[in-house]
Amino acid sequence: MSNHKRLHPITAISNFLNELKQLIVPLLISFFIGRGDNKEGFWDYTPQIIMTLIIVYVLISGIVKWLRFTYRLEEDELRIEYGLFVKKKRYIPFERIQSLDYSEGILHRPFGLVKVKIETAGNSLKEAEAELTAIKKKDAEEIQKIINGAKKTPEKLKKVTEEFSSTKIIYRITNREMFIMASTSGGAGAVFSALIAFSTQLDEIIPYQKIFNELGHIIQSGVFIVSLLVFICLLLVWLFSIIVTLLKYNDFTTKFADNNLIITRGLLEKRQTSIPLHRIQAIRITENPLRQLWGYATVYIESAGGSVTDAESMNVILLPMVKKSRINYLISDIFSDYQLDVPLKKAPNRAKNRYIIREICKILPISVIVTILFWPFGLLGVLLLLPMILFGILRYRAAGWNIEGKQFVMRYRGFLKHTIYIRKNRIQSLGIRESWLQRKRNLASIVSTVKSSGAGKTSKVRHLDAKDVETIYLWFKN
Repeated sequence: MSNHKRLHPITAISNFLNELKQLIVPLLISFFIGRGDNKEGFWDYTPQIIMTLIIVYVLISGIVKWLRFTYRLEEDELRIEYGLFVKKKRYIPFERIQSLDYSEGILHRPFGLVKVKIETAGNSLKEAEAELTAIKKKDAEEIQKIINGAKKTPEKLKKVTEEFSSTKIIYRITNREMFIMASTSGGAGAVFSALIAFSTQLDEIIPYQKIFNELGHIIQSGVFIVSLLVFICLLLVWLFSIIVTLLKYNDFTTKFADNNLIITRGLLEKRQTSIPLHRIQAIRITENPLRQLWGYATVYIESAGGSVTDAESMNVILLPMVKKSRINYLISDIFSDYQLDVPLKKAPNRAKNRYIIREICKILPISVIVTILFWPFGLLGVLLLLPMILFGILRYRAAGWNIEGKQFVMRYRGFLKHTIYIRKNRIQSLGIRESWLQRKRNLASIVSTVKSSGAGKTSKVRHLDAKDVETIYLWFKN
């Protein structure tokens, strides 16, 4: 593979669509500006002409980028040359390449193509080291084979071949787990927020005044109709979020081979991520309140390397939806140096008020304002304090820690409950936080940081006994 090779021509279309996606809102706005019938001269069509020129430029630049992008494997390096106006060169030694991650989008599948993301040691904070947008599957497999061959001795290659022949499937999502995951995901809120954000960009297009007038007539028709419409809208958003989750996590499978975790998922876009075990910094078990009622949890791994702008490389899902009682059974063979079934030491009783007061302070200003503005009915605003008190109690009950040999465990709750398992040699830093009020109650907070996707992943447990925090610090120091 020492000859210069180009990506598949579909790359030009992919480049064009990616650039066009970034410009969709301004292009729509420019198209509808001045769309009236009173067009008398050339300048009346200026917005549409500018829009057309931009589209043509984006199309041509996509083609030129494809033509100028070449890659080759030479002298134990992946050599890439690219650039629209200025030609750039990037040489990546094989020994720095940690993994090749594959994905198949809608444009890739009809042609048997994959997108390859190259992850390296000491990766950039902003993006993957390199990407091959569209190449044949057999070419991707050949690149993987050549890189593995250059990094391993013949004895190791023989061992790798034996291990690949006995690839172990750790987990495959079931239809029931898939449905529960989709139904209880937080995607509905994200979809609703995205719709609101998008609508604010279309003031020139959407006749909001007319819509509001119609809504006024509907409201006059009765509270029941309004409530029904709100319910239908929320139901549609929820159903849409379910569809998105099903498409994203369809056929989610986790395998283990050659000391690598191989994760595949997706329906419209199939993705394969490979993570070497030595890159794993910590294991995190997250419990959604709704899923917790069913006894389900999600298992993440914190992995060093990857892109900070790629949220999925920062939070790699190992087991998306699994009974909490089965987690240790599923992954204990692979993570033999981790002990997941360990009892946690809780925060002391005197810390409970600290958790409750902290949550009350978040809502108290709003409660006071509502009470003043809508007196005396505003007194009902005091009821806002009740869920915050309950939330404070839940956070207090969740807080805990454990030291088992070379392993540190910490648990805390935001909206989700997180339990972090960290090996001592993976902790980048461990700090103690102690406020004046905490000192009076003989309390302190512990903060740990592990390397994750080029940046530090920080976890914090508040209001532990000061003696316990000192014990943790001495364990880490010695």
